[in-house]
Order: sequence, then structure tokens, then C-alpha cells
Amino acid sequence: MDKKPATYADLEALPETVVGELIDGELHVSPRPAPRHALASSRLGGELSGPFDRGRGGPGGWLILFEPGLHLSGGNVLVPDLAGWRRERMPELPQTVGFTVVPDWVCEVLSPSTSRLDRSLKLPLYAREGVRHVWIIDPIARTLEVHRLEGRSYAPPVIHEALARVRAEPFEAFELELGFLWDAR
Repeated sequence: MDKKPATYADLEALPETVVGELIDGELHVSPRPAPRHALASSRLGGELSGPFDRGRGGPGGWLILFEPGLHLSGGNVLVPDLAGWRRERMPELPQTVGFTVVPDWVCEVLSPSTSRLDRSLKLPLYAREGVRHVWIIDPIARTLEVHRLEGRSYAPPVIHEALARVRAEPFEAFELELGFLWDAR
């Protein structure tokens, strides 16, 4: 017997203690982020918001959001840890549930429970949808992978490690101190 494709109603029925996503008709449920995951994504969002979202000490011109619900083609609904849109592509927040404008940048922060989902299912879907830049952060391995879309797939990633200070596209106007993402002190 064929399994019935999951729907948005299945997402709405999930408890608030989990994150649900629809990928090619399949419902994927993940626990809320663990402390290292939450620290890395919160700190990264904070670091990028000033210079890029608000234009403080940087060029501005971006809208950067935590865990936006992306409503993409084919009924796919993804929830990246962070996403950013250039303001010329999305000058105002939509009045609908979720975002149908494909982001210019997304960031996935890996957890042991989401690593396969983020790399094997979501990354190819982001490429298919035309997300130009994807960052994958692993707070346990202490790495930042920077993926750039070339054609219909991502070029081999540029990988930054440990305590490096990096200027990573599309936010190369700002030097990001990776150690801040890992260390709660």
C-alpha cells in the first residue's frame, strides 16, 4: 500500500516542541535545537543582523530572520535556522503564512539528529530552488561550510574551522569570528 503524501495540515498538527518540514511529500520532524546548536545560530544571527539587516557598521540591505517557514515549489516547506533576503528582492514582509520568495542565503546548524536531513535532503532542494548561498555550521566539529550556487548545484564548499576569522560570501564585508559561535563564555 502506498503511503499518502504529507500535507501542511500534518505540519500544523505537530506540537510546538518540534520542528516539522515537508520535503517531497514526506514529513520530517526534528526536536528543538540543543544548547550548542541554539548558541551558534543565535550568535550568528546577532552578528549578521547589525551590519547587514540594520546597516550598523556594515552595508545593510538585508532582511535576516530566525527559523522562517519557507513555502517552496512542489509543496515543500523548509525551516532553516537562519535565512536572509536582499531587500531589493523582498522589501516588505509577506502578509501570508510563510515565505514564498526564495531566500538569497540560508544557514543550517547541524545537530546529530538533523545532519542527514540538512545535507542529503535540504541542500539539494535549496539548489533546485535557486538559493545562492548556503552556510552549514557544525558546532560540535566547529566548522563553517560556505556553499555557493553555480548553475544548478553548489560548488565544492569553502570550509573554515575552529577559531578562524573569516569573510564569507555573501557577507564578506564583515569579519566573522568563529570562536564566538562555539564558546558560551
